[in-house]
Amino acid sequence: MKAIIIGAGIGGLSTAIALRKIGMDVKVFESKQEVRFAGAGLGIGANAVRALQQLDVGDQILRAGKALDELRILTPAGKILQRTETAAISHKYGPDNVSIERGVLLELLMSALGPEKIVHTGRTCRHFEQNDSGVKVWFEDGSTEEGDFLVGADGVHSKIREALLPNAIPRYAGYTCWRAVVQAEPDLLHYDPNVFIETWGRKGRFGLVPLSNNRIYWFACLNAKAPDSPLRTYTARDLMKIFEGYHEPIPQILAQTSDHHMLQHDIYDLPPISRFAFGRVVLLGDAAHAMTPNMGQGAGQSVEDAVILASHLKQSPVIEEALVRYERERIGRTGQITRMSNRIGKVAQLDGHVSIALRDGLFPLVPARILEKQLEYLYEVSLDGLL
Repeated sequence: MKAIIIGAGIGGLSTAIALRKIGMDVKVFESKQEVRFAGAGLGIGANAVRALQQLDVGDQILRAGKALDELRILTPAGKILQRTETAAISHKYGPDNVSIERGVLLELLMSALGPEKIVHTGRTCRHFEQNDSGVKVWFEDGSTEEGDFLVGADGVHSKIREALLPNAIPRYAGYTCWRAVVQAEPDLLHYDPNVFIETWGRKGRFGLVPLSNNRIYWFACLNAKAPDSPLRTYTARDLMKIFEGYHEPIPQILAQTSDHHMLQHDIYDLPPISRFAFGRVVLLGDAAHAMTPNMGQGAGQSVEDAVILASHLKQSPVIEEALVRYERERIGRTGQITRMSNRIGKVAQLDGHVSIALRDGLFPLVPARILEKQLEYLYEVSLDGLL
């Protein structure tokens, strides 16, 4: 059986590994001229680490990444609004939460695919058709490919989804984000090196995520009325002016950030859709359920998708039935996490004096059990032994 995967991101590569594990022939097609081992950092929740263990790369992720034991939400003055011991919750279900550089994760996934040429770059999908026996894909360069089924793993602005669900349009979340990774000087690591910090203030939101080898991944989110605003031209110096007065080490981290190391993206998500499976074509990862990055679950849900899709294809000889079973298992969970992440982003990005005063006054009163239940929902997923 042969699978065609469109998109060589985290979801596409994870799916290729999972399908090869169950004995399938796989080809991955990427529109860019190369698989870019770039990007900033990302969080891998304990649920996603367990999924990666099913792909035989989980232990490598744990070694290359940095364990995250705790999440702290702070005010710009450094006052703690909320403190959650994430490790205590994740350990009920298995491994640590970890942070890792996106490029390192992609390199590990590519290595797991082995030396065989499975990923084909510079191949943009133009059109596809399916019938009772398989699918055929046409590419912009005039080439074609045929297989038994097609996986659309081509991101939030998916061309595969656009062809299947033209009215499923990504929505702008109302804020834009800068990211970078810096080598931290020893005097900047005076806080607990296994703590993920988010600072919520009227001027903007700032996150500090420790990585391995004394590196720090930071992100800054500013409200913007529309995407492609003038904010996209901001430099590290501009951000230093905005976040002036925020607690240490935010000013110092920005001061040692080079502009050419910064990435800037407007934030989008996809309102939950009602279908992932369309005969012999299926959507996966951000193409199916793009979510805002407020719960550290975007990459993780893509890896979960890969493992669960492969498990249903392993169990069912009828492709269409397997894809529908995958859809039924994934659509509710990913939709719920998308909505949760969207709500958190709205609260975190409040910028009115009154609304912030209410949030900062009420947030410390939220029972810890409520936040723990959210994390338990993320981590409590059946993945062990599927492949």
